[in-house]
Amino acid sequence: MKRFLRGCTILWVVFRYGLDGLVLDSFQKPGLRWLSRMLSFGRKLDAPRGQRLREALEQLGPIFVKFGQVLSTRRDLLPPDIADELALLQDRVPPFDPNVAIATIERAFRKPVDTVFTSFERVPVASASIAQVHFATLIDRDGVQREVAVKVLRPGMLPVIEKDLSLMRMMAGWVESLSADGKRLKPREVVAEFDNYLHDELDLVREAANAAQLRRNMQGLDLVLIPEIFWDFCHPEVMVMQRMKGVPISQVDRLRDAGVDIPKLARDGVTIFFTQVFRDGFFHADMHPGNIQVSLEPETFGRYISLDFGIVGTLTEVDKEYLAQNFVAFFRRDYKRVAELHIESGWVPPETRANDLESAIRAVCEPYFDRPLKEISLGMVLMRLFQTSRRFHVEIQPQLVLLQKTLLNIEGLGRQLDPELDLWSTAKPFLEKWMLEQMGPQRLWRDMRAEAPHYAKLLPELPRLLHDFLRRRPSEEHTALRELVETQKRTNRLLQLICSVGLGFVLGLLAMQVLVRIRLF
Repeated sequence: MKRFLRGCTILWVVFRYGLDGLVLDSFQKPGLRWLSRMLSFGRKLDAPRGQRLREALEQLGPIFVKFGQVLSTRRDLLPPDIADELALLQDRVPPFDPNVAIATIERAFRKPVDTVFTSFERVPVASASIAQVHFATLIDRDGVQREVAVKVLRPGMLPVIEKDLSLMRMMAGWVESLSADGKRLKPREVVAEFDNYLHDELDLVREAANAAQLRRNMQGLDLVLIPEIFWDFCHPEVMVMQRMKGVPISQVDRLRDAGVDIPKLARDGVTIFFTQVFRDGFFHADMHPGNIQVSLEPETFGRYISLDFGIVGTLTEVDKEYLAQNFVAFFRRDYKRVAELHIESGWVPPETRANDLESAIRAVCEPYFDRPLKEISLGMVLMRLFQTSRRFHVEIQPQLVLLQKTLLNIEGLGRQLDPELDLWSTAKPFLEKWMLEQMGPQRLWRDMRAEAPHYAKLLPELPRLLHDFLRRRPSEEHTALRELVETQKRTNRLLQLICSVGLGFVLGLLAMQVLVRIRLF
């Protein structure tokens, strides 16, 4: 019943904001355009279409807002007016009452807000679909006054998300049972992955842990700044972190006027992404422009500033190695190796012919090489690859959905910063170096160093263990042999007994038959 009511609510919002007409008007057929005009009769739809779409997504809740945030980075796929409006979803979602935020903080720390912070700005500086941020100052454990950002969870998020996820699970079940591609697409597993990520976002302590992990991973790279977390002031509903001062990355003209090297900034973004994915297997998976800034401070000039760590992606060593080999093969245009990797991984049926898959992948990817980012669309490449995967029954991997989403965000950022960026040539040297580290002598030395504590503990015991083994081995073999012989003897006696009983039974039956015949005659 709840799913039905939520579905009705979604349809009502779509009708109220005229989104049905927005979809129908995009088709060229006169009949659909006529249907759109008929449906809009009697409705007041004076607001621009982009504004109506943004307001509808805001009213539908956090899941739809996040969908709009992803779309906002793809200006190559959307009209400019819609892309500009959806960009407002990145950091301008309507805030909730500051008094509610203060009540949440006081409930979390069981103290008045003026006791927790030396100053607290009641007007939020940013508001998103899950939480909003206030600036404040506090005294840390060393007695130093620090400028901080206080992130407070929106009230009542869990019931709204549960309703939408329940509806998505039901629709995923329909897709899986009614569509021929349903099982291959694994919609239930994809929704389950999405479920995990959204519930993780509702726990700000988990987000703080994600930020701390990314901060440690990125310390030696000197390309990105991650805020410090104040653990004494963290709670599932409240997170306090270092205040970061930067310019939103979407303000390219302002950055250029300040002297930032924009092409280098675009290349650094690609390096950061591939480092997090392939070196660490732990990456920021919500990299829309609202979460990315650029520092103009003299000591950190031109570095990225990452914010909002509610959604992070993780990859296993097997996933990293498989993806890296695929990327390297793509960059080398070794499509045969790409096809072989798909077959070896089990992503396609084992009876698939490698030559046919190689030819199909070449037809998709070859036209896009040696072109700047402004002349290609990774979204179109992925769409054509999806069509190819459907033909060859490639199974969708739910654990890679976040990676694909983040890759689209990275392309959107790169397109805004430097349309001349060659994504392939920028990423290829990094991946080749990473592959050399994974398979060369450096990997061997790293593994040996990691196992050294275990070997150091085992080495002193090795002579004694070897001596005991050599000394006890003959007796143990004799004991085991004797037990085996005894067991075999018992088995033989049991078999003899069974055979004797069976033979006696048969002889008894024959004797009875003979006696009966003698008496009859």
